Amino acid sequence: MAQKIDKIYEDAIASGLLPGVSAFAGDKDGKVLYSKSFGKASLKEGTDKPFTESTIAAIASMSKLMTSIAVLQCVEDGIIDLDKDVKPLLPEIGKYGIITGFDDAKHTATFEPTSTPITMRMLLSHTSGHEYDWASPLLGKWRASRGETPWFGPTVETKSAIPLTFAPGTGFAYGGGHDWAGKAVEVASKMSLDEFMRARIWTPLGIENDASFYPKAKDAMKDRLADISTLDEKGEPPAKDAGGFDVVNGTDCFGGAGVYASAKAYSTFLTAVLRRDARLLKPASYEELFRPQLDERCEQVLNDYVASSPLYTQLLGMQIPNSIRKTWSFAGMVAKESQEGRFAPGTTLWGGFPCCAWWIDDKTGTCGTAVCQIIPPMHPGVMALHAEFQKAIYGEVKAKL
Repeated sequence: MAQKIDKIYEDAIASGLLPGVSAFAGDKDGKVLYSKSFGKASLKEGTDKPFTESTIAAIASMSKLMTSIAVLQCVEDGIIDLDKDVKPLLPEIGKYGIITGFDDAKHTATFEPTSTPITMRMLLSHTSGHEYDWASPLLGKWRASRGETPWFGPTVETKSAIPLTFAPGTGFAYGGGHDWAGKAVEVASKMSLDEFMRARIWTPLGIENDASFYPKAKDAMKDRLADISTLDEKGEPPAKDAGGFDVVNGTDCFGGAGVYASAKAYSTFLTAVLRRDARLLKPASYEELFRPQLDERCEQVLNDYVASSPLYTQLLGMQIPNSIRKTWSFAGMVAKESQEGRFAPGTTLWGGFPCCAWWIDDKTGTCGTAVCQIIPPMHPGVMALHAEFQKAIYGEVKAKL
């Protein structure tokens, strides 16, 4: 198994598709099934740092799982309610109402108000009406009409106080719900999200020197930072340095995208979640974390959304065939059916912008992550490598069950 996985990533490094990667898989008993790193942490001229399990990487949307756990910790503390209106905590949220169209001649958007409260449950399930503006042509036009670009400004408010694309609770769109959720944790706890996660997640797991929203300000982390690399405009190798590309491009703690961590730190965290580690959450909170949250209508919208274009399938599909039914939990995407040779039904998966990925497969008792720093985001060729890695682990474990 190890040789097979080694070859998957060694060939990708040799071809120029990947500069560097760190891959880890473990089981519910705490056994490490695979752990190895390959290649370089940077393609900047004059640098020659290897990519190791200690390399600090932008994990982007793999931050969402940490934020969901932080929210559930606040629920346990009695300072956040999953089903109450979040507006008292987040006064800027939903202030524009729902965008319904755009008049190209007048260069103005049309809106309709909504009286439906946005809840924390909606934010963590992507049913709140928020959609990333870079993924929505309509929101892109709205941004342009204001002289702004998508993902504009330095704060959660500037990036995510945008029009909703549907009435809260009635659909699904992938968006900035976790950024708002992280802001709610800050307001409710009176701590920054970095401080909260350090106290409640990272320090209990012993990874406090390997995870942060502000790695450049941490002496223990700043010299271990990887750089983002990019393939060419056709998405083809060889990769080259991306010229200082910043995944977050902001000053706030973005709960949906802002954590930087080493692969070793993230794998420690992921293994703790797989094992339902009591240092993070109570058993009932883990049940809530992994429970599918979408009703039949929202689940159908999710499946249609992922299949609606090749780009959405690339960005959100996690290399899972569109024929496999999907739903959503606070943890991430849930595959309701098995994928032959890759995972069992009920497996939870998600990833991060620079082609990162993780999975938790409860039925086979395994988890895994692959951390790299390459764009275009969720590049099919790179994500296919991670799927093959997952298949190798699944095949080995399944043979022993």
